Amino acid sequence: MIEGQITKVSGPVVQARGMAGARMYDVTFVGDLKLIGEIIRLEGENAIIQVYEDTSGLEVGELVTCTEQPLLLELGPGMLSAIYDGVQRRLPILAETYGDYITRGTVSEPLDHEKLWDFEPAVKPGDTVKGGDVLGYVQETEVIKHYIMVPPGQGGVIADVKTGSFTVIDVIAVCEDGTEFQMIQKWPARIARPVISKMDPNLPFITGTRILDTFFPVAQGGYSIIPGGFGTGKTVTEQTLAKWAQADVVIYVGCGERGNEMTEVLSEFPELEDVRSGQPLMKRTILVANTSNMPVAAREASIYTGITMAEYYRDMGYDVAMMADSTSRWGEALREVSGRLEEMPGEEGYPAYLATRIADFYERCGRAVCLGSDERVGSITVVGAVSPPGGDFSEPMTQNSLRISGAFWALDTDLAHRRHFPAISWMKSYSLYLDQVEEWYAENVNMDWKNARDKAMMILQKEDELQEIVQLVGPDALPEFARATIEVARMLREDYLQQFAFSDVDAFCDPKKQYLMLKVIITYYDVLQEVLSKGVTLKEALEIPFRTRIGRMKEIPNDESSEQLETLETELQAELRKLVRY
Repeated sequence: MIEGQITKVSGPVVQARGMAGARMYDVTFVGDLKLIGEIIRLEGENAIIQVYEDTSGLEVGELVTCTEQPLLLELGPGMLSAIYDGVQRRLPILAETYGDYITRGTVSEPLDHEKLWDFEPAVKPGDTVKGGDVLGYVQETEVIKHYIMVPPGQGGVIADVKTGSFTVIDVIAVCEDGTEFQMIQKWPARIARPVISKMDPNLPFITGTRILDTFFPVAQGGYSIIPGGFGTGKTVTEQTLAKWAQADVVIYVGCGERGNEMTEVLSEFPELEDVRSGQPLMKRTILVANTSNMPVAAREASIYTGITMAEYYRDMGYDVAMMADSTSRWGEALREVSGRLEEMPGEEGYPAYLATRIADFYERCGRAVCLGSDERVGSITVVGAVSPPGGDFSEPMTQNSLRISGAFWALDTDLAHRRHFPAISWMKSYSLYLDQVEEWYAENVNMDWKNARDKAMMILQKEDELQEIVQLVGPDALPEFARATIEVARMLREDYLQQFAFSDVDAFCDPKKQYLMLKVIITYYDVLQEVLSKGVTLKEALEIPFRTRIGRMKEIPNDESSEQLETLETELQAELRKLVRY
């Protein structure tokens, strides 16, 4: 232990002398209250410490103790269903002990060190193991089997392995050289866990949301951002993804969000049923809550806490979805700490290294071949919400996120005001993963998927151009072919892109149903153009009753969609062509 004294206090930043021998990012205990902090700058024997708690009341001369270890997270059985703060303190335990408000200087064990887990070994004496190899299994919840792995960089020849019920800190295996293994691992939050290799992002991350899966897909192991102004639905969209996206483990990080929004998440998630298993969704979810009234420095750490836990479950071969809500609050925390450090500010006061920090964070996701002798492939898909002030997408957090993100889901204030949800703009959004996932869709959905998607986008873009003319001269001045395009675009917007997140049927739409719904509308457009060219008037064509049936497509259950939608497509073609007079 290295001990020093406080010489200066400036908000969450504390300066201490007598810290010779301390290293960057070492965890320290500051003052008589032993507030948790982290060294972020060294100048000779002086250390600049970022404190994760409120520093009011600290005085010059109080003791500072350096642990000579970085911010280590405890990784092991018991993380699922847990609710943590930004530095991995278990909030329910703190609430039971100290009440509704966290007392400064309090700590709690991230994992329950007394709970017994049934350990089933996967190795035997004489086996040689290395980093990432599976020592055994623990059934962490009803839906997730927890792999007890050799920590990266360790290994040896197994001399003894136990079976039975143990706590996470009990020794479960010993190597011939004396190396002991527990169920628990400790890992520095700011350092990425190693993998053998990263894989190409060629599998789609299925969300069940039509505008995302069909128009702007993100790959498994990819990363996307959702920027949008106040009230556009960032949090609801991320919560919907957490409920329905096809991931084995979900990690939801509430980084600087308002307390009432985070309260809704914390109260709602334990009540949600996992549609895949019938168990509560919390059985495969970890919540990291760091609200806007919590210390700003812990907000900066919460993102790293979440991604490290995601990497741990990825190393077991699971597909992990991490929701970061919102990265703008993380950027604001960086800006505040940077200002306290008196660093040269960049654009809008953000630190000059903002872009590097954002890139370093997003680079930790991906689809990878995990460490270990047996071949395991896991992935981390990150969806980061961005809250640009006033919905201004030109501000630094949005622009720097935009430069490295693979998918951009732009939320539109006008759509939200028109009650069009999800309020994702099809004109501003884009995805760089389209070409990579096209082969999967061709093999698993339909060979014509990309063509149907491109044609739908073309119709929506044409409508956007035609609306400018309509505003000048009115719709009646347009030719019937153009008015038909506007009508079909309206069907795409209202009957396809709009989706009710709280509907039992429409909340999740299977990729095959998505394609069939789109194919019905595209077929309607093609046949409509065909009959108009043969003398049928638009009024006659629009009078057939199929528009109502198309509007109700989203109410068809996924398992019944194939037969019903194919029938609908055939019937509407026949009815429209009956209008042609030869």
